[in-house]
Amino acid sequence: MKKIINTPEKYVEEAMEGIVAAYGDKVEFLNGDFRVIVSKNCRQVGKVGIVTAGGFGHLPVFLGYVGEGMVDACAVGNVFASPAYTKMEAAIRAVDGGAGVLCIYGNYGGDKMNFEQAIEDCEMDDITCKSVVVCDDIVSSPKNEWRKRRGVAGIVYVYKCAGAAAQQMYSLEDVSHIAEKAMKNVHTIGIALSPCIVPEVGETTFQIADDEMEIGMGIHGEKGIEISKMMSADEISEVLMEKLLTDVELQKGDEVSVMINGLGATPLEEQMIVFRRVAEILKGKGVSIFMPHIGEFATSMEMAGLSITLFKLDQQLKELLRFPANTPFYTNVNK
Repeated sequence: MKKIINTPEKYVEEAMEGIVAAYGDKVEFLNGDFRVIVSKNCRQVGKVGIVTAGGFGHLPVFLGYVGEGMVDACAVGNVFASPAYTKMEAAIRAVDGGAGVLCIYGNYGGDKMNFEQAIEDCEMDDITCKSVVVCDDIVSSPKNEWRKRRGVAGIVYVYKCAGAAAQQMYSLEDVSHIAEKAMKNVHTIGIALSPCIVPEVGETTFQIADDEMEIGMGIHGEKGIEISKMMSADEISEVLMEKLLTDVELQKGDEVSVMINGLGATPLEEQMIVFRRVAEILKGKGVSIFMPHIGEFATSMEMAGLSITLFKLDQQLKELLRFPANTPFYTNVNK
């Protein structure tokens, strides 16, 4: 293991301290607890609070989207491990401004179980909560069982739309409906070229040959659907887009946002080459692209590889996507 760290045991804490030191104008720890990060203006009277949570090791997901116009608080676990439900509960209580709290999180067993417990405890104190569980990884379950799919990079679009609605003082029912609508229109598939190393484990999470790639691998190293020989950027784009376009119903004249997401060790230049081919494929089908997202949005430590997300838009989702946001790892202006 070759990493720029002090000790594996302090990895999460010291990285969190670095985030708050760098972006202290936007975020802070909740009562000094590095396991819960909140927006500087996390509780607004009459505004729906938005909370997320998840394991560490995926920056910018999950905590990187805490800030104005997106998420109000995030609870953090160890690397690839769910936070304790008490941390989720503290986050919910911190953002409750009387209009209710929406919890948005990926479809993983520990996160689901712990959020359910946290919500149950908060509702005993009359904090109204709703949940939207993101399941956008198309290869992790068939289309007719899409609720079983894993949540991956597409969660960023759900944060963005729900956060914009909450910022405009929509009701909890409406913010929840928008988050669910966004989630149902997000579809993601990825490839892995190399494994990553969890600091406290000290060895790779899986093995893959130098001349191979794995299609459909999850962000924790979950098994994909196929191991193949390494392909060119255009071939990778075509294979992934073929699978996405069997899952997303797109017609000529439709509009999508495309996310090319690096998993941690894929240069931006390579992501741009992939986006180039994806844009050609969509143009050939008469589908236009609005606000492309290219970069690292949901990583897996130092894993090499990337994912492609298609977010099918209507006018409402388009307006919410372009609504201003200002967080440590996501800032935009009206476009």
